[in-house]
Amino acid sequence: MRHYTFVDYATQFYGILVVCLIALFHNHTVPHWGLLLAANAAIVAISHGLIAWHGRGSPGKALDFFRHFYPVLLYTFFFCETGMLNRMFFADYLDPLLIHWEQAVFGHQPAVLFMQKLPYLAVSELFYAAYFSYYVMIAGVGIALFIRNRQHFFHYVSVISFIFYICYTVYIFIPVIGPRVFFREIDGYNLPAELQQLAVVDYYPQAIQSGPFYQLMAWIYRTFESPGAAMPSSHVAIALCTVYFSFRYLPRIRYAHLAAAILLSLATVYCRYHYALDVVAGVLTTALLLPLSNLLYRRFGNSHS
Repeated sequence: MRHYTFVDYATQFYGILVVCLIALFHNHTVPHWGLLLAANAAIVAISHGLIAWHGRGSPGKALDFFRHFYPVLLYTFFFCETGMLNRMFFADYLDPLLIHWEQAVFGHQPAVLFMQKLPYLAVSELFYAAYFSYYVMIAGVGIALFIRNRQHFFHYVSVISFIFYICYTVYIFIPVIGPRVFFREIDGYNLPAELQQLAVVDYYPQAIQSGPFYQLMAWIYRTFESPGAAMPSSHVAIALCTVYFSFRYLPRIRYAHLAAAILLSLATVYCRYHYALDVVAGVLTTALLLPLSNLLYRRFGNSHS
């Protein structure tokens, strides 16, 4: 379509996919499915209108800003929405399966024992800060590219959006909460007793709970978290994707950025947000989708007026 770029196609496709899934497969687990259907249909229609309006020429700074930034403004809504849609295809979360796999691969539950072996405030704050750096990476690289080179920024938003949309789609079809199920942090869900015993402990060490980054991440998860969005780890997938753009366009920060991403990947397990296999899946997601998204970006248009 005229004036469409790769990120526009990806956003429209994801919005239409969600509309179709809600319309065809909604059940009693989907709250206010009619409103969700209408919201996603509105996103598709409004974003198309925004693109068409911008394409008429002389858009002005405000319209130009929203035309190029609108996918970023949708990430949080789409992410939170997956938690309302992820039991249309499975009656319950798939954590028991992941827990069995973790036990088979590692012989224990890494997401429980990692913190238990290092229950120190300094260590925990380092890992929780690394986990929080995910948001800094996304915004920081995006802002730096926007200031330095708009075409590089458009490339960045296109690839990041595509990988986000693939992760969101997987979350709808494969609902996995993550190791927090061992600690009964998800209302209305309890592990079978035989799996609960694999945790060895069912508490967070008291020493870490006073840390400011621990408290900050607890607030973020209470406010924005979507139950069932653990496999693959989008924190790992997107963080590694931002590192790719540092190596490509921002070489001065590339090695520090890579070190932060590695620490973040470890933090996803230490902080008990992800199973170790979620991290492996996040790495594979980036390895597979980054080349594909670059190919699609070149194939389906990357010019901006």
